[in-house]
Amino acid sequence: MAIATAPMRPSPPHPRRAKPGAKGGGRFFHIEVRPSKEFVAFRVQAFGGGLERVAGRRANGSWDTATWLIDKDHAHIARGRLVPDSETGEKLLKTLGSAPVHLGGDRFQAKPRQKIPASEKPTPAMRRAQLANIQKAQAALRSRRRTQPRKGASA
Repeated sequence: MAIATAPMRPSPPHPRRAKPGAKGGGRFFHIEVRPSKEFVAFRVQAFGGGLERVAGRRANGSWDTATWLIDKDHAHIARGRLVPDSETGEKLLKTLGSAPVHLGGDRFQAKPRQKIPASEKPTPAMRRAQLANIQKAQAALRSRRRTQPRKGASA
Protein backbone atom coordinates (compact mmCIF):
# COMPACT_ATOMS: atom_id res chain seq x y z
CA MET A 1 0.00 0.00 0.00
CA ALA A 2 1.54 3.27 -1.16
CA ILE A 3 1.12 6.48 0.78
CA ALA A 4 0.42 9.52 -1.33
CA THR A 5 2.54 12.50 -0.37
CA ALA A 6 2.01 16.05 -1.46
CA PRO A 7 4.99 17.63 -3.24
CA MET A 8 6.91 20.02 -1.03
CA ARG A 9 6.81 23.65 -2.04
CA PRO A 10 10.04 25.60 -2.00
CA SER A 11 10.17 28.08 0.83
CA PRO A 12 9.72 31.72 -0.19
CA PRO A 13 12.97 33.54 -0.74
CA HIS A 14 14.10 35.48 2.28
CA PRO A 15 14.06 39.23 1.77
CA ARG A 16 17.60 40.47 1.44
CA ARG A 17 18.94 43.45 3.27
CA ALA A 18 18.63 46.60 1.16
CA LYS A 19 21.92 48.20 0.11
CA PRO A 20 22.73 51.47 1.83
CA GLY A 21 21.03 54.35 0.03
CA ALA A 22 18.70 52.07 -1.95
CA LYS A 23 15.53 53.42 -0.36
CA GLY A 24 16.53 57.08 -0.24
CA GLY A 25 16.15 57.68 3.48
CA GLY A 26 19.73 58.39 4.55
CA ARG A 27 21.90 61.48 4.99
CA PHE A 28 24.13 60.87 1.97
CA PHE A 29 24.07 60.31 -1.77
CA HIS A 30 26.19 57.23 -2.60
CA ILE A 31 28.36 57.36 -5.74
CA GLU A 32 29.74 53.88 -6.39
CA VAL A 33 33.06 54.07 -8.21
CA ARG A 34 34.13 50.42 -8.01
CA PRO A 35 31.99 47.36 -7.18
CA SER A 36 32.19 46.22 -3.57
CA LYS A 37 32.93 42.65 -4.74
CA GLU A 38 36.52 43.79 -5.47
CA PHE A 39 37.19 44.44 -1.77
CA VAL A 40 37.44 42.42 1.42
CA ALA A 41 37.32 45.25 4.00
CA PHE A 42 36.09 48.84 4.11
CA ARG A 43 36.97 52.03 5.97
CA VAL A 44 35.21 55.41 5.91
CA GLN A 45 37.28 58.61 5.75
CA ALA A 46 35.73 62.02 6.44
CA PHE A 47 36.96 64.59 3.92
CA GLY A 48 35.15 67.59 5.37
CA GLY A 49 32.75 69.81 3.48
CA GLY A 50 30.05 67.12 3.47
CA LEU A 51 32.19 64.51 1.70
CA GLU A 52 33.17 61.06 2.89
CA ARG A 53 35.18 58.40 1.10
CA VAL A 54 34.58 54.68 1.53
CA ALA A 55 37.95 53.05 0.93
CA GLY A 56 38.13 49.34 0.20
CA ARG A 57 41.03 46.98 0.81
CA ARG A 58 41.65 44.33 -1.81
CA ALA A 59 42.77 40.79 -1.02
CA ASN A 60 46.32 41.70 -2.10
CA GLY A 61 46.42 44.54 0.49
CA SER A 62 46.07 47.56 -1.82
CA TRP A 63 43.49 50.24 -1.00
CA ASP A 64 41.25 52.13 -3.42
CA THR A 65 38.07 54.22 -3.38
CA ALA A 66 34.93 52.10 -3.47
CA THR A 67 32.27 54.78 -2.94
CA TRP A 68 31.98 58.52 -2.41
CA LEU A 69 29.34 59.84 -0.01
CA ILE A 70 27.99 63.38 -0.49
CA ASP A 71 25.85 64.91 2.24
CA LYS A 72 22.35 65.81 1.05
CA ASP A 73 22.97 69.40 2.18
CA HIS A 74 25.71 69.63 -0.47
CA ALA A 75 23.88 68.16 -3.49
CA HIS A 76 20.42 67.38 -4.83
CA ILE A 77 18.80 65.34 -7.61
CA ALA A 78 17.35 67.23 -10.57
CA ARG A 79 16.01 65.39 -13.64
CA GLY A 80 17.76 62.18 -12.60
CA ARG A 81 21.17 63.85 -12.24
CA LEU A 82 23.19 64.71 -9.19
CA VAL A 83 23.62 68.48 -8.95
CA PRO A 84 26.19 69.90 -6.50
CA ASP A 85 25.15 72.70 -4.10
CA SER A 86 28.65 73.42 -2.75
CA GLU A 87 32.18 73.86 -4.03
CA THR A 88 33.38 70.59 -2.49
CA GLY A 89 30.58 68.64 -4.16
CA GLU A 90 31.30 70.33 -7.48
CA LYS A 91 35.01 69.56 -7.20
CA LEU A 92 34.30 65.88 -6.47
CA LEU A 93 31.94 65.48 -9.42
CA LYS A 94 34.59 67.00 -11.72
CA THR A 95 37.23 64.52 -10.56
CA LEU A 96 35.10 61.47 -11.35
CA GLY A 97 35.77 59.65 -14.63
CA SER A 98 32.16 60.08 -15.79
CA ALA A 99 28.94 61.78 -14.78
CA PRO A 100 27.12 59.83 -12.03
CA VAL A 101 24.20 57.73 -13.35
CA HIS A 102 21.16 57.42 -11.06
CA LEU A 103 20.47 53.80 -10.04
CA GLY A 104 17.54 54.53 -7.73
CA GLY A 105 17.02 55.90 -4.24
CA ASP A 106 20.17 57.76 -3.22
CA ARG A 107 22.50 55.52 -5.24
CA PHE A 108 24.56 56.60 -8.25
CA GLN A 109 27.28 54.93 -10.27
CA ALA A 110 30.28 56.57 -11.93
CA LYS A 111 33.59 55.54 -13.44
CA PRO A 112 36.80 56.13 -11.50
CA ARG A 113 39.15 58.80 -12.76
CA GLN A 114 41.72 57.66 -15.29
CA LYS A 115 45.12 56.56 -14.12
CA ILE A 116 48.00 58.52 -15.58
CA PRO A 117 50.85 56.35 -16.90
CA ALA A 118 54.28 56.94 -15.37
CA SER A 119 55.65 58.02 -18.74
CA GLU A 120 53.38 61.10 -18.67
CA LYS A 121 54.35 62.17 -15.16
CA PRO A 122 54.86 64.74 -13.77
CA THR A 123 51.78 66.35 -15.28
CA PRO A 124 51.58 70.14 -15.61
CA ALA A 125 49.34 70.23 -12.51
CA MET A 126 51.92 68.23 -10.55
CA ARG A 127 54.67 70.61 -11.66
CA ARG A 128 52.63 73.63 -10.54
CA ALA A 129 51.95 72.00 -7.17
CA GLN A 130 55.64 71.16 -6.70
CA LEU A 131 56.65 74.73 -7.55
CA ALA A 132 54.05 76.16 -5.16
CA ASN A 133 55.26 73.87 -2.34
CA ILE A 134 58.89 74.85 -2.94
CA GLN A 135 57.98 78.53 -2.88
CA LYS A 136 56.02 78.09 0.37
CA ALA A 137 58.94 76.28 1.99
CA GLN A 138 61.40 78.96 0.88
CA ALA A 139 59.15 81.74 2.19
CA ALA A 140 58.82 79.97 5.56
CA LEU A 141 62.59 79.57 5.74
CA ARG A 142 63.13 83.26 4.94
CA SER A 143 60.65 84.37 7.61
CA ARG A 144 62.27 82.06 10.18
CA ARG A 145 65.70 83.44 9.40
CA ARG A 146 64.46 87.01 9.82
CA THR A 147 63.02 86.36 13.29
CA GLN A 148 65.95 84.35 14.71
CA PRO A 149 68.91 86.24 16.22
CA ARG A 150 72.15 85.74 14.34
CA LYS A 151 74.80 83.45 15.77
CA GLY A 152 77.78 85.21 17.27
CA ALA A 153 75.95 88.52 17.62
CA SER A 154 76.27 89.96 21.11
CA ALA A 155 73.18 91.18 22.84
